[in-house]
Amino acid sequence: MDDLEAYELRFRRAGLPLLIEGWSAREDALPRAFPLLAVVLCGELLGALNLTWSPWANVGALAAAVVLLLGAVALANRLSGRPVTALPRDLGPIELGLFVVVPAILPLVFGGQVTSALVTAGANLVLVALAAFGFGFGLLAILSWALRRVAGQLAASLLLLARAVPLLLLFAFVLFLTTEMWQVFGDINDASLVGVAALLVGVGTLFLVVRLPREVRALEDEAGAGPPLTRGQRLNVGLVMLVSQGLQVLVVSLAIGIFFVAFGLLAVKPHVLDAWIQTTGQHVGPRSLGLTVELLRVSAMIAALSGLYYAIAVLTDSTYREEFLEEITTELRDTFTARSEYLVALARLDTVGR
Repeated sequence: MDDLEAYELRFRRAGLPLLIEGWSAREDALPRAFPLLAVVLCGELLGALNLTWSPWANVGALAAAVVLLLGAVALANRLSGRPVTALPRDLGPIELGLFVVVPAILPLVFGGQVTSALVTAGANLVLVALAAFGFGFGLLAILSWALRRVAGQLAASLLLLARAVPLLLLFAFVLFLTTEMWQVFGDINDASLVGVAALLVGVGTLFLVVRLPREVRALEDEAGAGPPLTRGQRLNVGLVMLVSQGLQVLVVSLAIGIFFVAFGLLAVKPHVLDAWIQTTGQHVGPRSLGLTVELLRVSAMIAALSGLYYAIAVLTDSTYREEFLEEITTELRDTFTARSEYLVALARLDTVGR
């Protein structure tokens, strides 16, 4: 049992909880989100209040909301076959459905606030989905694992960046020194800039999502340890690789952005900027520094475009892919070997139990 618990702890810390046999989002993942959902639910009891009412009327409405909540908990327990006053041991469709519906009823009943009710139901539905995804696939563990590897990821990213510098910098310099680039993004508003950046991030993420399943299958075949992974387990491994790759892309994008801000401060003088966009720009900080909003915007777009290029190059160029996957392949191979040993130990325990 101690060995099994050690293996399962290792899988969780690696962000791979689905490698644990019998893992259930309802019994193992969502209950860990119970404190968060409980705090949100208690806060949403305030939806019964109405600022136009007297203090005592609001006290009565709040008391009625608490009674309604307790009644909903009792109903969920009864439908799930638990004692009426018991705390939920798992979160199934009944409990989650009541979490979405009950808080939305409060502003509707106490004041007829239809918009508030719809917003509350929608927000709770999104929160449940995020909790199911985050805890079900160990997203928090994956982020923790990724943060522990920041130094290694930084070194690997800079190494690959150094190998990609000739083509990547040529691509970026051509864009940076193009008048049209400054005319388009130098005068763009913040909302549009964020929208364009989000579009590039979405394209890069879509590319990774399409390509990574192939890489996961290749890693599994290369490891060759234990029975084949299930679909959910492959998705869990792919998510680990996606976060790792995303972290590398983020490091490279930040490095490129900082470089071009520094380059712009040295090379793009006010008279050059005036020739390009007919203005010397909106200065940030001391005017003598030469830092402008336009320079920051253009550098940000260069960084985003370079990140997209880097994300595609790493998984399409054989040299980059081999270097990127080398460390994570070793880790996952060890994890797959541990999974094989874990399944053997689990089968041995079942045999002894019989």
